[in-house]
Amino acid sequence: MELVLATGNWDKQREMKAFLQDLGLTIRTLDEFPAAPVVIEDGETCRSNAGKKAGEIARFTGLFALADDTGLEVDALGGRPGVFAARYAGLHATYEDNCQKLLEELMGVPMDQRGARFLTVVAIADPDTSVEFVEGALRGRIADRGSGMHGFGYDPVFIVPELGKTLAELTLDQKNQISHRGRALAKAKDVLKRKLEETSGRSAAR
Repeated sequence: MELVLATGNWDKQREMKAFLQDLGLTIRTLDEFPAAPVVIEDGETCRSNAGKKAGEIARFTGLFALADDTGLEVDALGGRPGVFAARYAGLHATYEDNCQKLLEELMGVPMDQRGARFLTVVAIADPDTSVEFVEGALRGRIADRGSGMHGFGYDPVFIVPELGKTLAELTLDQKNQISHRGRALAKAKDVLKRKLEETSGRSAAR
């Protein structure tokens, strides 16, 4: 069974591959499909964006496709940046740009009022484009400055209270065990195992 990771984000690809590598899937990336459409993430929720990406890439490739979308909800900002987390500081913002804007907006806010939640929705689309969704969330708080050399996105400023570290201070394995995306991918793994069994069953019946 082949699975296309419906994201051009290399950092996400790396996390997804590490999580799914033991399933026995042939994992492919969008780099292998240069004519694939660029999916516009214009949904108002992570679910709609993830579903759109997975569905369009499954239709184009004729293969199973997996996509995710992640939002960051900051309590003191009324839930912003939310679904617009990746482009919070502008359409072509870098990770550093987004983190800097977030830190500036929270300047002067006490640490006990800097609560936040990451939410990841993973969509898995069949070649017939039926889609299944799973979610993972992680509560934490926003630091007053970045710390750590690993991860990407808002990882350097997102503190995991139980560990007293930012996500960027964790190794990839440590992050995948507790992160929002890791929790969503763990559920996605169960869905993919079932689809593998169903695919094998159909092949054996022929």
